[in-house]
Amino acid sequence: MTIAAPVRRPVLADRVVPRSWITSAIFVVGGTGLVALLAQVAIPLWPVPITGQTFAVLFVGAALGPVRGALSMALYLVLGVAGLPIFTGGAHGSLFALASGGYIVGFLFAAGLVGWLAARRWDRRWYGTVVAFLAGSAVMYLFGLPWLYLTVGVHQADPVGFTLQNGLLVFLLGDAIKAAVAGVILPLAWRMSDRAENHRSA
Repeated sequence: MTIAAPVRRPVLADRVVPRSWITSAIFVVGGTGLVALLAQVAIPLWPVPITGQTFAVLFVGAALGPVRGALSMALYLVLGVAGLPIFTGGAHGSLFALASGGYIVGFLFAAGLVGWLAARRWDRRWYGTVVAFLAGSAVMYLFGLPWLYLTVGVHQADPVGFTLQNGLLVFLLGDAIKAAVAGVILPLAWRMSDRAENHRSA
């Protein structure tokens, strides 16, 4: 017998299976695994590579909601710092040794924000999904850019220009593409879920 937690604002994961402590734990671990997997899909750039993990972070937040999404990212951070080679390129250990460490910290808050918006049905329409993903990306930059500036940028001839070029501008096109892809996938998943729900109720 499982004890179901009350769901006031269901997200996509709650349409897949009823929420319980067990399913929530499975989803949290699964979200961590997805981020770890897509972290290895990378275009090697210095000092911060282009990866698929940012899409995974925002998708996990949208699918799981704010609490489980943030917990999934917290687990990713803790496991990587503890020594599992799950950061991009198999990196692990102290975040202070990584130029991208600030972005990883930002994952917690980005997933939380996108999850909070998804719980308020922003992911039911393409435009809401796009805005939510772009907002989540902005949160990552809020943490990642100062970190990059302090770890690498200050040693460059033009610290601010270097940080903006290598920590922001090179990623903007990819952010737009990821948001557009999410704007197709998530509303479509909801429509399919609604049809399945209506079919079961008929």
